[in-house]
Amino acid sequence: MATDSESSRREFLGTLSAGVAAGAIAAPSTATAQSAAPLKIVDFHNHFISPSWSLTNLERMPAAARATQEKINANMQSESALLASIETAGIAARVINSPTAFLENADGNPPPDATRRINDQIAETCAKHKGKLYGLATVDPFSGDDAARELTRAVKELGLRGVFVESAKKDLLLGDKETRPTLKAAADLGVPVFVHPQTDPQLHKRFSRTGRIGLRYARGTINGAALINMLEGGAFDEAPKLHMVVTTLAYGALMLAAGFGDGANIRSDAPALVRRHVYIDTMGLHPALVRASVDLLGADHVLMGTDWPIVEEKSVPDRLAKALAHAGLAPAEQQLVAGGNTLRLLGIA
Repeated sequence: MATDSESSRREFLGTLSAGVAAGAIAAPSTATAQSAAPLKIVDFHNHFISPSWSLTNLERMPAAARATQEKINANMQSESALLASIETAGIAARVINSPTAFLENADGNPPPDATRRINDQIAETCAKHKGKLYGLATVDPFSGDDAARELTRAVKELGLRGVFVESAKKDLLLGDKETRPTLKAAADLGVPVFVHPQTDPQLHKRFSRTGRIGLRYARGTINGAALINMLEGGAFDEAPKLHMVVTTLAYGALMLAAGFGDGANIRSDAPALVRRHVYIDTMGLHPALVRASVDLLGADHVLMGTDWPIVEEKSVPDRLAKALAHAGLAPAEQQLVAGGNTLRLLGIA
């Protein structure tokens, strides 16, 4: 029989599914206590690209989707919109990255000098707004030693706090031998690797009839495949100090890796490896995902993230506090997920 608290939580989860996009979450009658101190919220998952670049992603989109994407692109290239979004959301800071996928030509290649210029620009933007913006370097990990050298420069000379990479490139996955120099450099530098979901042309074609949710799931499939490749290929063995962040779109792979480990279908130490090396970005405020992530990885490996400006969350403190409480997190755990883990991972706290 469900307790009053369990019934309240289930009712809240149902309400949240319908109302979270509009921020219309009613306060439940009972729940785990919310943190007594205000949450210090640091959003781990945000994109910003200098307005000096001409974005190319609209050229590859269907006409029906372009109006929405044009607004997203405008915000992504607006420093004032980025800063205003921190105030509108009611959070303390954002961690920003610059995906080169928005700059690729028809062959899927960004300009040859893209990563170096991007890293200089991200560092300059963060330096102007210390305490509100923290930057991740961008590199192409599939370019071998060149990427490792650029990551080292971005961290040691520019002060960037981690590295943003794509999950795959053509037939290669993160964790393949071409990517090992970047992974080793990140581990040696003590900075996290944020592994971003990615569109795979074949999966995109097959999943397109399922709509937006199906296409997001397709992107998450590649994100999850990168995680499995890292585990099975021995990347964590070669870089024992490596910290990797995936999104909740990779949840299927995370469930398999963290919940099993039978030695036949996946290495027997997979659960221990993911709990040691892997963090997860919530990509939203849903308590069910938070709860499941905490159960798999621990409260100290879950990072609050939203995917701004793809998603614009407003009134975050109240909504996040309620979501974390209904996920059953103790006040100290709520502070970790809200921002404490991100600050620690980036070497700030």
